Amino acid sequence: MTPVCSSKRMISRLSDADLAARIAEGAGEILVGVRHGDLLTGRHLGDLGDAMAQAWISNVIVRHRPHDAVLSEEGADIGDRASAERVWIIDPLDGTREFASGTADWAVHVALTEAGRVTTAAVSLPAVGEVFRSDTVKPPAGALTGRMAASRYGGSYESAWVSRRLSLNMIGIGSAGAKAMAVVRGDVDAYVHAGGQYEWDNCAPVGVALAADLHCSRLDGSPIVYNQPQPYMPDFVICRKEIRDDLLAALDEVW
Repeated sequence: MTPVCSSKRMISRLSDADLAARIAEGAGEILVGVRHGDLLTGRHLGDLGDAMAQAWISNVIVRHRPHDAVLSEEGADIGDRASAERVWIIDPLDGTREFASGTADWAVHVALTEAGRVTTAAVSLPAVGEVFRSDTVKPPAGALTGRMAASRYGGSYESAWVSRRLSLNMIGIGSAGAKAMAVVRGDVDAYVHAGGQYEWDNCAPVGVALAADLHCSRLDGSPIVYNQPQPYMPDFVICRKEIRDDLLAALDEVW
C-alpha cells in the first residue's frame, strides 16, 4: 500500500476537533498566501480571499464529513439543515474589510453544532499565527483588565452603556473573531454586540469562549441556540464570569 493511501486513511480518522482545527489553520494559510507581496489590494483581495477559502473548506468538509450539513457565509447550504443533527457553521473569512486593508485582526471560524449547541469549534487568527481550539483552550489567566472589545467603526448604544456602567475602557478591534479571542486570551474582559450578525459570525467564537469557561449568552441572558431556520443572530455577549452579573444587570437597564 502506498504512503498516499496511508495518509488518506489517517486523515479520514480525524476527530471533529482535529478536523475543525486543521480547517481553520489551513484556510488561514491560504488567506495569508492570497495576501502575498501585496500584489492584490482592496476589494479584489477581499473577494478572492472569501472565494478561495470557501472553495477549499467546502471541499474538505465534503471529503471528510460527507453526511453532515453545512451553513457558510460564502456558500450555498450543503445538506438539509432543518433535519440534520450535525451542522458545520463556517465563516471562511471573518473580517474581510480588515483582511483587505492589511491589518491583522481577521479570522477563520469553524464550528460543529449538534441540536443547536456548539460541540466543537476552532478559530484561527492567521496573521498572528494563533489557533484556538475548543478541546484545548484554557480560561484566561490573570486579573481583570478593565477593558472591553468594541468595533473600531463605532460601538452600539448597549456596549457604550456597559462601558460606562462597569467603567470598562473600549478597545477597538476588527473582526468578531478577533474581538472574541481577545476575551479568551485575557486581553479584554468582555465583548458586547447588539448591532446584528449572522450565526457564522459568532458560532465558532462562542464555542471556543464557552470551552474557555467564559459566559456567553444573548443580551437578555438567555442561551444562544444555533442552526435556526433564519440564521440571523442579532445580539450576544461574551465576558469573564467575574463580571457576568454586573454586566447583565447593566444590559437589563437598556435592553
